[in-house]
Amino acid sequence: MQFPAEWERAREIKYAQGFTTPAPRDFVGYGPLTEPESLAVYNFTLQHNFRLIIAFHSQGEVIYWQFQNYNPPNSLFIGRQFANVSGYSLEPTPYDSSFAGYKDWFIQNYNRPGYTVEVGLGTNPLPVTQFRKIYEDNLGILVLGAIL
Repeated sequence: MQFPAEWERAREIKYAQGFTTPAPRDFVGYGPLTEPESLAVYNFTLQHNFRLIIAFHSQGEVIYWQFQNYNPPNSLFIGRQFANVSGYSLEPTPYDSSFAGYKDWFIQNYNRPGYTVEVGLGTNPLPVTQFRKIYEDNLGILVLGAIL
């Protein structure tokens, strides 16, 4: 939640939920792209001509594919393919989570398909015992993402 795609709205939501200081989850930072890892991904993306992006997060076994009213061409079709090979459900992004993510920024900036894949079930951190299932569930997404 460090990307310049309505970051200010993400800050309002997360601060209202009590995430106001650095923490393992849900802290948006003090501004967009203030953290080196977010800035590195941002710059890397600007330097390449990606057809689509996939951001892997954990938990939920769900694929999010939209950002606000942006529906890039083929994004629903590709999302359905990802859902079919993974067994995950394809869903619109929940409103409170639909700001300032890498997927959100990519869709807004490029009008190309972007996905957040929430892997595994349970509460973070997910147990390492889920690794094999997560890998098997998502291998098809990685392969399709490279060829679609």
